[in-house]
Amino acid sequence: MDDIIIYTDGGCSGNPGPGGWGIVVIADGVVKSLSGGEAMTTNNKMELSAAIAGLSVVKNTPAFAGRHVSVYTDSQYVKNGITQWIHNWKAKGWKTKDGFRPNYELWMQLDELNAALDVTWNWVKGHAGVEYNELCDQLCQKEIKKFK
Repeated sequence: MDDIIIYTDGGCSGNPGPGGWGIVVIADGVVKSLSGGEAMTTNNKMELSAAIAGLSVVKNTPAFAGRHVSVYTDSQYVKNGITQWIHNWKAKGWKTKDGFRPNYELWMQLDELNAALDVTWNWVKGHAGVEYNELCDQLCQKEIKKFK
């Protein structure tokens, strides 16, 4: 079976401000998109929400069980966070000198999904003509407009 491919994007109008996220899931020749948003949020929260939504689709679809997932994100924060930085964050109990790590609840959700699946994380340059990344951005913008 081929990989399940997920593109994710999140954004805000102002930071914080109205935000949106979008995902595209490609599996078995079928392309599906989903999106959501919040009236007052941050860019990083929306980027994480997109990644969580994408992996949740895979985890909650029985036909996808055991298949490799390739995630494409234009967020270095998400890619580096889940592949590199998270190990240290977890070792420190999600704490920083000022309290808890920002968005730690979302990072915990993403970590749980990532651990339950066979995922490869890939970075793509945003706004560079990558078809499905551009579609995710359009979905984000559509969600943001709902809150303006």
